[in-house]
Amino acid sequence: MILHTYFARRFLQSVLVVTAVLLSVVVLVDLIDQTRKFSDVGVSFGQRVRLTILNVPETINQILPLIMIMGTVGLFLNLARTSELVVTRASGRSALRALVAPVLVALAIGIFATTMLGPIVAATSKRYAVLSETYRSGGVAALSVSENGLWLRQGGAQGQTVIRAARSNADASVLYDVTFIAYAPNGGPVRRIEAASAALREGAWSLRSAKVWPLVAGINPEANAVTHELLSVPSTLTLDRIRESLGTPAGVSIWDMPEFIAQLEQAGFSARRHEVWLQSELARPIFLMGMVLVAAAFTMRHTRFGGTGTAVLAAVLLGFALYFVRSFAQILGENGQIPVLLAAWAPPLASILLALGLLLQTEDG
Repeated sequence: MILHTYFARRFLQSVLVVTAVLLSVVVLVDLIDQTRKFSDVGVSFGQRVRLTILNVPETINQILPLIMIMGTVGLFLNLARTSELVVTRASGRSALRALVAPVLVALAIGIFATTMLGPIVAATSKRYAVLSETYRSGGVAALSVSENGLWLRQGGAQGQTVIRAARSNADASVLYDVTFIAYAPNGGPVRRIEAASAALREGAWSLRSAKVWPLVAGINPEANAVTHELLSVPSTLTLDRIRESLGTPAGVSIWDMPEFIAQLEQAGFSARRHEVWLQSELARPIFLMGMVLVAAAFTMRHTRFGGTGTAVLAAVLLGFALYFVRSFAQILGENGQIPVLLAAWAPPLASILLALGLLLQTEDG
């Protein structure tokens, strides 16, 4: 038990050191990238730093498998250099038993990343998207999905317009049972439109079976209402901006994802991408355990045997290959070419089985 605690502490220290080093690099690179993005819109240095701080958690979350690999490499290289692994084997402990503590720490880190870091990333990435759009264009084209339907907001020189629809098609280019409420630049409502459907065209919404009520003081809205078979309403929205407003699955906390998936399906969107993301997040602790085992399979040997650099390079390359396979499987799952559970859980389980095979071959021949 004492030896397991020792290995766990050393592994956690190695992971923290690697995280600190990569965090400093990520902050520097991201700050340069924010400067490049917003150099022509007058964003101050303080605002760029704020954007960088908001964007860093998402980057760290994405490179967590690399942190696990490098932390494991650092741990076992140090143990091999000080001959502690030799002493451990001489005491009768196998390599697999020596890996119990690092693997359990990786499992704990994975659970922490899924349950706590993920929601933090969701909040910071959402705030980053709002601020970056505000700095770039002075406003946000917001899309909100709730149990009451879809809510959109668009802006223009003539004021803001709030759009509510009961449902939409898969890419939000056509809304059904839609209501438009237009506001004057000073904030007061000036017009209400209800239509059976609204299709987004180039620079305008094309409404069918629309009824328009003027909302002007001193005028009876119903008495002055006008019905149109076809009506065009100018719009500053595009399909790309609507999709960006919907955001990536990472912008939703894992705790809220099941409800969000249900709301997407109710609103008419395809939620398969979010289902794959949810299952992948649940499987992430298993994948991090696999990264630890893969790195250990190449570095659990004494440095006097030579080839340390080659072993480290092989561990990193195999880790990247497994990460690529995991991402590729997720894409296949999002496109419906393979089942969701297979896309999310097969790569992590395959990583563990591959690493165990390498370890058994290396240690037991």
